[in-house]
Amino acid sequence: MDLAKAEKKEGTAPLDWYAWERRAEERGITPVCGIDEAGRGPLAGPVCAAAVILPLDCEIEGLNDSKKLSEKKREALFPVIQEKAISWGIGWASAEEIDTYNILQATFLAMQRACENLSVKPAWALVDGNRMPPLQIPGETVVKGDAQCASIAAASILAKVSRDRLLREWDELYPAYGFSKHKGYGTKAHYEAIAKYGILPIHRKSFLKNLGDKNR
Repeated sequence: MDLAKAEKKEGTAPLDWYAWERRAEERGITPVCGIDEAGRGPLAGPVCAAAVILPLDCEIEGLNDSKKLSEKKREALFPVIQEKAISWGIGWASAEEIDTYNILQATFLAMQRACENLSVKPAWALVDGNRMPPLQIPGETVVKGDAQCASIAAASILAKVSRDRLLREWDELYPAYGFSKHKGYGTKAHYEAIAKYGILPIHRKSFLKNLGDKNR
């Protein structure tokens, strides 16, 4: 069920951001964590996942799908989420792991690590998307969960901000590639930089098979 679409179609009350968490807790399953990732599509860098446990009905002004927020707003919400969360964890899977296992399995690996990095063990996981990673706890997927589920939206922001910060650091190491602007995605400028300067160790070789062997 897509709660956001249902709200728009039926003209119902404002979206209940905690409906999914409440549904689990009403069955006696608590605490509940939301899990989301950032960086599945880029040509460079790791995929990052975050897991967040929020107090039920915790109010975080401006909380939304990270893709619908400006970079400035995501950065502002990052410490607010960390402060208000019962627990939060970040997990990574490197470009090398992406090349070794494929992007889906590497994403699952990052999600596992994020969940394992929670200081409070959750009893249930709400995972954005339609594929459930192999976690040590049970859970369910929520299609477009970052747009309708508070803990998943919070996780989407932590994952996106964490990854963007890393790419900005790499921009200082590799200034010719423009990582602070495109964050590793396949923009024209990024492809032009690869063609001119070559493939870096942080690039996903499996995403660049057609560019030849230009390792530096």
